Amino acid sequence: MNPSVLHVYRTYFPDPPGGLQEAIRQIALSTVRQGIKNTIYTLSPRPEPAEIFYPEARIVRSRSWAAPASCDLGGPAAFRAFSRLAQESDVLHYLFPWPFADVMHAVVRPVPPAVLTYISDVVRQRWLGAAYAPLMWRTLRQMRVIIANSPAYARTSPVLAHPDISPKVRVIPLGIEEHSYPKQSDDTIFERLGLTANEPYFLFLGVLRYYKGLHFLVRAAKALGARLVIAGSGPEGGSLKVLATEIGANNVVFAGQVTDMEKVALLKRCTGLVLPSHLRSEAYGMVLVEAAMFGRPLISCEIGTGTSFVNAHEETGLVVAPESPEELTRAMRVLLTDDRLAGAMGSEARARYDRLFSGPALGQAYADLFREVAG
Repeated sequence: MNPSVLHVYRTYFPDPPGGLQEAIRQIALSTVRQGIKNTIYTLSPRPEPAEIFYPEARIVRSRSWAAPASCDLGGPAAFRAFSRLAQESDVLHYLFPWPFADVMHAVVRPVPPAVLTYISDVVRQRWLGAAYAPLMWRTLRQMRVIIANSPAYARTSPVLAHPDISPKVRVIPLGIEEHSYPKQSDDTIFERLGLTANEPYFLFLGVLRYYKGLHFLVRAAKALGARLVIAGSGPEGGSLKVLATEIGANNVVFAGQVTDMEKVALLKRCTGLVLPSHLRSEAYGMVLVEAAMFGRPLISCEIGTGTSFVNAHEETGLVVAPESPEELTRAMRVLLTDDRLAGAMGSEARARYDRLFSGPALGQAYADLFREVAG
């Protein structure tokens, strides 16, 4: 049996991309190759057209009327659309956290069995977490299965470790379908950034957010004898540029938003990828999986989440203490000065990707779960 699955989250492409949107896309891409029929239901401030067909799924969108604390809220039409789509589906798959999805689930009371992928604890919005807690616990207790993305997160999350919830928890790592990435790279990015041929550089890739630890990385780069490329945009961009100027970190290159083909070029040639996130809001770090797919060694911080599952210390790269520019500098220097070690770690990162984070591994695990729950 190949069930119809309704994936539910607050935002999806073609709205501005984010890490969780990409995670949903990869789950849908990998499971459609296993015969699963996917629909993704989401909200958008501009939901026209209401239905879009992508290779991974049918996308159905209702209007987002407001988004306080990044929690999109819909109107009556959202409840009607969700009810209709739930009736057409064999399994519901929620992506957590999105409190409005809990409201829809409680009001509509859909019949199909439901599972939930638990991406992150509610970390920053403490007031929202307190108000949301009763509804959250009700939703979690009604789920057939709750998916954690790593053993570390399942163990350290106070929610997933709760005795009412832990028996339902299974671990399925997030992954990437390699064929979904461009085969060609745009090497003109190097000329644009002033990087010469074969010049070593470290790469950060992602949205410039408060929990990414980039202020520590910029300070670490000042003492490094190589370039640091920061690719991406976000609310911390302005303060990071000011910091780099103030401390004289002239080797930090701000690439801004890059295309997919430029991203591939940067990943293929970097000395290593650095993810200096210092808070638990970084629940997994999909960019680590991206770099592992390209066989690059990794540097990340120990924050008790999935980052240290993707990046196995002294195997696929180095894991250092958070909020420590000195340790970040030391780790980058190790990869910069020991080509053999960097190459071995990059090879192991690729092998670990094949075993745990590839499209076939991701698709088989989720497809088996959906069939089990639907059956």
